[in-house]
Amino acid sequence: MPWLRLAFRPFYLGAALLAALIVPFWVAVFLGSIQWQPTPPPLLWHAHEMLFGFAIAVIVGFLMTAGKSWTGLQTPRGPALGALFLLWLSARVASLMAPYAVFAVLDLALLPIVGLIFLRLLIRSRNWRNVPLALILLLLTAVNLTFHLSATGVIDLNPTRSLYAALGFVVIIECVMAGRVVPFFTASALPNLKIVTLPWLDRLALAATVVGMVLWVTEWHSGLASVALALAFALNLVRQWRWHPLATLGRPILWILHAAHLWLALGLGLLALAQLGLVTPSLGVHALGVGATGGLILGMMTRTARGHTGRPLTADAPE
Repeated sequence: MPWLRLAFRPFYLGAALLAALIVPFWVAVFLGSIQWQPTPPPLLWHAHEMLFGFAIAVIVGFLMTAGKSWTGLQTPRGPALGALFLLWLSARVASLMAPYAVFAVLDLALLPIVGLIFLRLLIRSRNWRNVPLALILLLLTAVNLTFHLSATGVIDLNPTRSLYAALGFVVIIECVMAGRVVPFFTASALPNLKIVTLPWLDRLALAATVVGMVLWVTEWHSGLASVALALAFALNLVRQWRWHPLATLGRPILWILHAAHLWLALGLGLLALAQLGLVTPSLGVHALGVGATGGLILGMMTRTARGHTGRPLTADAPE
């Protein structure tokens, strides 16, 4: 089956359909038009499905597709890929109508399987550069387990902290991948533009982002968290400026990638202000969750799909 030849095909499609269906459903629940009281409560369900349903589907689809190019080894396809997708899909359906234990088991199964498959490919090909991405998938499994245990009262922990940790890991993945794909796609679409990336700047921006996310999630020290997040904000802005965002004004295909990375930086800056009590933390969370994550996902889905299917890197009128 053609749609099971590469992982991005089922997982990108599934993520797009999920977003199209659950966002209006969540709005209806939030406004009281639909009376629904699941476990966990609707607000937690909404955040969990955005991260472990929508974002993870795109991350899995991307890594299981790019992994073939990075390692030269075959990633899951055919029935094996179909089984992974059905596992993801069954968890999404279970979140709406199955007993919570069934939902939790299905929801927890995908990430460790994909993480171990991806890690094995990287080790076999000696692709050490991308091993941290596989480890993040496994760490997200632990975070998801913590969420389910705290949401059901098995452990005494605010489940929101687990969701913040998951968002932190997703932001770290975005920081890594944006540093690779945004300048790459910009240079590809504008061949006369000279973009010189600075590896040390990328590493510094990533380090500040990691430290800021850890301090924010753990609530260890709000002052230090504010400093780290402000530094991450500044460093991500500096590296984006080196990608010549103003030169992309005539190329719509690039707008969403640069806009999403700008949301990434702004989200970190808003979280820094939230640590000082100047804005509500929800502003930073949604800047990262909607602006950065949603924007990068939309941009990456369309552009990587074009690249892997040999289509030109141009934006159609609807896009």
